[in-house]
Amino acid sequence: MEAIISLISQYGTLVYLLLFGYCALKSGSLPLFGGYAAQAGALDVALVAVATFAGGYLGDELRFAVARRFGAGFLASRPRLLALMGKAESMLDAYGWAYIFIYRYPKGMRTIGALPVGLTQMKWPVFTVLNASSALLWTGLLVGAGYYLGAAIERAVVDGWGTFSIVLLLVFLGLAILGWRRLSRTVG
Repeated sequence: MEAIISLISQYGTLVYLLLFGYCALKSGSLPLFGGYAAQAGALDVALVAVATFAGGYLGDELRFAVARRFGAGFLASRPRLLALMGKAESMLDAYGWAYIFIYRYPKGMRTIGALPVGLTQMKWPVFTVLNASSALLWTGLLVGAGYYLGAAIERAVVDGWGTFSIVLLLVFLGLAILGWRRLSRTVG
């Protein structure tokens, strides 16, 4: 571990840019590791938090904007997806705020999470406030946990972090199915 911390110290600015890019594209354990590296003195915790927040927030803003701009045209030529999106939009109208706070955590969801929201009628100012709030909470939890619980987190990652992430994905999917069924009974 000392070798990795030393390497991070040598490439500090590049590491912040890498963290920003990583967080713009996906979620995962890198912000935790960034917090841990800051606790070890290799990085500045404030810059780790800024890079994590900016990447998480701006990445989802971009996905929302792309879906808003190009999503209708994409769906128009795919009638099955268009029909599913109608149900998904009803679900997002009812639970959209919760969805925006939850999709950052299960493995694989963060990459596509903002896309369906961009296909709904949710106004951009509403999305951006929810997105910023969610990204701020996510940053605080991950970077803070890495900073304050770094050694314990390192052991957890080695001992099965992937399993925990899969469990979170299954819980998310279970909640989505329950919400979908509930809305299907009331809507149609």
